[in-house]
Amino acid sequence: MKRPELGAIGGVILVTLFFLITADEAMFTLSGIMNFMTPAAQLGILGIAAAMLMIGGEFDLSIGSMVAFAGMVFGVLSVNMGLPLILAIPLTLAFAAAIGAGNGLIVIRTGLPSFIVTLAGLFILRGASLVGLKLFTGGSTQLRGVRDAVEGDPLTAFFSGEAFEGLFAWLASAGLIETFKSGAPKVPGVPVEILWFIAMALVATYILLRTPVGNWIFATGGDSNAAQNSGVPVKKVKVSLFMVTAMAAALVAIITVIDAGSTDARRGFMKEFEAIITAVIGGCLLTGGYGSAIGAFFGAIIFGMVTIGLTYTDFDQDWFQIFLGGMLLLAVVFNNVIRKRVTGER
Repeated sequence: MKRPELGAIGGVILVTLFFLITADEAMFTLSGIMNFMTPAAQLGILGIAAAMLMIGGEFDLSIGSMVAFAGMVFGVLSVNMGLPLILAIPLTLAFAAAIGAGNGLIVIRTGLPSFIVTLAGLFILRGASLVGLKLFTGGSTQLRGVRDAVEGDPLTAFFSGEAFEGLFAWLASAGLIETFKSGAPKVPGVPVEILWFIAMALVATYILLRTPVGNWIFATGGDSNAAQNSGVPVKKVKVSLFMVTAMAAALVAIITVIDAGSTDARRGFMKEFEAIITAVIGGCLLTGGYGSAIGAFFGAIIFGMVTIGLTYTDFDQDWFQIFLGGMLLLAVVFNNVIRKRVTGER
């Protein structure tokens, strides 16, 4: 019960039971699972990075706008400048990392709350995306032609489409998964964003629980002054976490832009709040020093199940926001009660 992800695991169980009772059985077929895991994966990449930053005691409210801005940068590099993915992707990630480092340095050197600094970044990056797209497209807020620009590039398979197509074709031929009348599998493979999601959760968990860097992150979020006095490089830790969060947003931008074949100024809208909700459901405290990457992983799955699952039920879709807000409040209360019981806090 000392694990911070307990609330998120319990939430997954409860939400699964809810939809097993109320939703069409198609939701839990292989294709239905892929339907809700795809948006869960995209949000989860952001949520895991946001969770690590929150454990370190900071916020990043600009993460959603960074998705739009990084998408614009990637689109311009690949379409307008004609760069191959081997250059466009690292440059986009580096651009995002530089902005993330800037956020971290401003927070450290000014002493301002990261909430305020990144709230300003939210508006700046969203406005820059709008202005930049109009500049590079001649007045449009959408940049098209990405799919044509990256077609044939070998790196595309790592950021778009499905993986393990051969395995799923074999499973279909063996009658182990559902197929169309033609014999083709209804699920051709695993969307690559799900693999990125799983990989990021594993790497983040390993860093947090098995490395000195993980100890530094928890110490920084718990008490930065004590950590500093103990020799922890608090400033470097915080700047690095802001960079990781920004690069996670850029990764989501690259994946979604290649999939859609275009980018626009509203990409990533409200994702900053959804990422924080995911982290909080996963057990992160708003005060820092406590949380889990695996918790954020399960929090994202809950979010994906609710987002897509309501379409399999007879419930009005307008209930989504109410359901999500109630789930957030319950998760925070539950996690807080459990934490106080196991730590003896009053």
